[in-house]
Parts: sequence; structure tokens; C-alpha cells
Amino acid sequence: MSPARRLLLVHAHPDDETLTTGGTIARYTADPDCQVTVVTCTLGEEGEVIPPELAELAPDRGDQLGGYRIRELDAALDALGGPAHRWLGGAGRWRDTGMALAGHGTRATLPEHVHPRAFAAPGPFGSQLAQLLEIVDELRPQVLVSYAADGTYGHPDHVRAHELTAAAAAARPDVVAKLYYAVRSTELLDKGLAELRAASGGADGTGLRWPEPDEHPGHDAAAVTTRIDVGEHDDGRIAAMRAHATQIDVRTGADWTAFAMSNGIVQPLLGVEEFVLAGADPGCAETDLFEGVDP
Repeated sequence: MSPARRLLLVHAHPDDETLTTGGTIARYTADPDCQVTVVTCTLGEEGEVIPPELAELAPDRGDQLGGYRIRELDAALDALGGPAHRWLGGAGRWRDTGMALAGHGTRATLPEHVHPRAFAAPGPFGSQLAQLLEIVDELRPQVLVSYAADGTYGHPDHVRAHELTAAAAAARPDVVAKLYYAVRSTELLDKGLAELRAASGGADGTGLRWPEPDEHPGHDAAAVTTRIDVGEHDDGRIAAMRAHATQIDVRTGADWTAFAMSNGIVQPLLGVEEFVLAGADPGCAETDLFEGVDP
């Protein structure tokens, strides 16, 4: 028999599951009555490589990063409690599209030229949706999670993952009871940065660059419907971030944890993960993704 609660999270690249929803994955994986499955859509082949000793993996050098990130993802998921995992269409079917920078800070857009297997290419949407629906039909999740329509910061693969997940929910209303978009509000981020600055001894205490105003994209706090307390899963989340060593630089102190991507801009480890419930009634305020869902 299937577990009473079934959660499916759709992410674009290895490391997105940890950065965006790692605490939520750990929380619900620890629930024996909940089946958690993570879908990853690409191998993340176009990612930038942080450790110098792994530089030859990069797409403009050995182009072996995708295969290496399979191992990183396996270790990260183990650290988060061992949820089930699927590659959309199989490992390597869709390639990381990459991104072009678009304006201020960490904003991205579709690059001018894309690989023939690029995940965000316009042609294969129908095939990708069929692959996702095959997973939905098999697992019958009541709850789907992906990104907001802007893909958090505009990355074309995040945007495509959003589009596919929303389309899958619309195509299976008899299965999917709730569709969530993972977000991070500016209010929560600013609070976390202030706490990190105080705990680490100032702007230079982490050894990472402090963000300029509006350099980290943030969501409107008033639009957030659901806040999941994930603080008790910090150890697993930190271990999962460390597992993604090519992509995430983790720094810790006596009473603080910070991390950065390849741009070196500091981010705080937050004790809450935020979501927007699609179609929510005004004033919705939840602390459980399965609130109101019948088994």
C-alpha cells in the first residue's frame, strides 16, 4: 500500500533540492507515513566549478561535471534522509541549458545559443511533460513542489521546471491536491543576514562577500502562504550542501552557518523554508504542506 502522504518535488539541477527545499525534504522523509520523491531534470552540466582541484570537470574543459554531480546528488539525498529520486527521462536525457546574466545581481535569462538537448529549449516541452506525468501517474502525489514562475532568479531551467510542474498539476486534478512554489522572501533573507552578521562578527566574519542591496532575489513576504520550520534538520542540510562541493562553498563558525555559490556572495542558513500555495485563499497561513489533504 502507498504511504498516506505523497510528496513530489521537481528541481532543475543537482543542488537545487538542497538549497531550495532541503529542510522540507528532510522533514517529510523522516515521517514514516510520507513518501518523498525528488525529480531532477538535468545533470547540471553547465554549472561553474568552485574547487580549483576540480576545474577540469567544467563544461569548457573536460565537460565531465554532469557525471560528477550524480555522485554529489546521491550523497546529498542520503544526508537529507534518503528520499526516493528520479531523473526526468533518465539521467542525462536533458542537458543543463546554462544561463546568460540579465541585469543587476543574480538575475538570469536564456543564453543565445543552447545545446540540442537543452532542457529549456522550446521544442521538447510536450515530451518532458509526458515524462513527468508518467511519474505522477505512478506515484500519485497529493502535493507537488517546484519554483515560482520567475524561477527564483530567472534561470531558464527553473522556469521550465515551474511550467512543467504547473502543467502536470493541471493535467491531474484528481491526483494532485496542492501545488506549491518554493520561494524565499526578502524579509526572511534580510533577517537571516542580520543575524549572521551579528553571530559571525561583522561583514567580513564569514570570509565571503556581503551582498549589495537587491543582489539576492527575494519574494514578497505578503504572498507567502506556507512556512515550514526546518531548524531541527540543520545538520542534514549542512551535510547535503557540503556534498555539492562543486557548487556550494559552506562556511561555519561557533554559532553560525553561511554558504555561497560560485559568485562568493554570502547567504545565511535559514531555519524556515517558505512556499506559495497556488490558488490559495486570501489570508492562508500554513505550517504543513499536507494541511487539508485527505489520505
